[in-house]
Amino acid sequence: MKKILIALMLCLAMTAGAQPLLRTHVETGDVEGVTDRNGLAVYKAIPYAAPPVGDLRWKAPQPAQAWEGVRVCDQFGPLPPQPTRQGRTADMMSEDCLYLGIATPAQSVDDRLPVMVWIHGGGFQTEWYGGDLWTELARRGVVIVSVEYRTGALGFMAHPELAKESSDGHSGNYGLLDQIFALQWVQRNIANFGGDPSKVTIFGESAGAISCSMLCASPLAKGLFRAAISHSGGSFAPYSDQPRSLGLDASQKGAEQQGLAFQKHLKKKNIKQMRKMSAMELCDGNVGFAGFWPCVDGYVICDDQYRLYERGEYNDVPVIVMTNSDEGALFTPGNIKAEDYQKQVRRIFGSFADEALKVYPGNTDDEAYHGNGDAFRDMGFAWPSYAWASLQNKAMARADIDCKSPAYSAYLAQPSTRSFAGDPRRRGVAHADDILYLNGEFLSQPDKYPHEAAVAEIMQQYWVNFAKTGNPNGKGLPYWPKFDADQPTTMQFSYGASLIMMPNREQIDFVDRYYKAKREETESQRQH
Repeated sequence: MKKILIALMLCLAMTAGAQPLLRTHVETGDVEGVTDRNGLAVYKAIPYAAPPVGDLRWKAPQPAQAWEGVRVCDQFGPLPPQPTRQGRTADMMSEDCLYLGIATPAQSVDDRLPVMVWIHGGGFQTEWYGGDLWTELARRGVVIVSVEYRTGALGFMAHPELAKESSDGHSGNYGLLDQIFALQWVQRNIANFGGDPSKVTIFGESAGAISCSMLCASPLAKGLFRAAISHSGGSFAPYSDQPRSLGLDASQKGAEQQGLAFQKHLKKKNIKQMRKMSAMELCDGNVGFAGFWPCVDGYVICDDQYRLYERGEYNDVPVIVMTNSDEGALFTPGNIKAEDYQKQVRRIFGSFADEALKVYPGNTDDEAYHGNGDAFRDMGFAWPSYAWASLQNKAMARADIDCKSPAYSAYLAQPSTRSFAGDPRRRGVAHADDILYLNGEFLSQPDKYPHEAAVAEIMQQYWVNFAKTGNPNGKGLPYWPKFDADQPTTMQFSYGASLIMMPNREQIDFVDRYYKAKREETESQRQH
């Protein structure tokens, strides 16, 4: 009987020891999470900053207020104000949006697990941190953090009056300052969720990937993470002193012109009047003014990132940069006409138009559909990813620059019937389809999607290895070397994983020449 009691007590002790970390403490108070189906502790909404409302609208984030008792984090926070649409109504949105979610497999605050911080996409205009807490990754032994940030006009409007208000003379980029503020919060608090603040990897998709790129070059983010993963995005285009346009970013001066145009559009006299407007009056789709984006302000973003990387002036961390094979399929109108496409190409590329139409032909409507999609893929996603990996590894090889961390390149090309792009002419992985490989969509349906599930398993292993060690390689996986444009070093995810030469090289080389010319042109304009 005594032996049975001892065995029972041991079982109870083991069971108690295996419980998720459902209650802990952060700098502003105690928090309590909930258990998900994988046995993880999930905290859906912890405020990491004060609500950016009233006089705090268009200001850098401020510390969150402390609370009494235990804050139960069983509901996600609201979406940042953004255009309403089906499933995204105004009552789901609030300017009080600076929350983060955490999914942790830790059973003790002493577990010191690697941390992956997710930055969502949405063109810096839309979407939400609560879309996914990546529990498929978390159950592999990492703590997941998903952060919200201000979007649209509230997150990225620059304005001369705001620059005067600021002690440092800067305006815009409030959403990026939110992301940095959240990463600082992670450094101070994540150990209480079983995470290791010295092992933080940032990762994001689309605008989230572009954010990761910007954070990798921002001196304000130095030391806040040790690795980064980009899904479809980088920030290496040249910039001018005009409002942002296709393929050309804006300086703070250019972004402030956009802010003044917005003020005029709203028929308001000053920032004081604009602060009295409701958030939805500034951000809903019927406002009739959009396109706010991060700007080169000399503070968060110090210069053209291409030039920063050439000089080795970036945060020296290893990166994985991935592009999808048919990114543009999500953006190309199904009814695009060859004649309209050719006019558009000539308008965008100017003196480069004839060459553009050779590498992105559009002599028929179907050809125009694919030409437009491929141009969108390369201009918006593939070339910035190439520039990032190429520049980082060139800097790594130079003796006069103290940069030691490699860049790894990936290309997601797995054929699938499942996609966010509905056009049957799609011939690859569309923009945002990569999310399906991380969120369990394919892994939970291996019989229906056997090839996709196999690729999802491989990708998740690489990602988690990278978060744990700073290197994606591990037992049982094909060896993945750092990127070299002249060697088969791009890891293609399609029916497994294998190394290929850099894909779409002719098109990428063309875009590289185009951006080189635009960079020289805009730099000359700024000097005069």
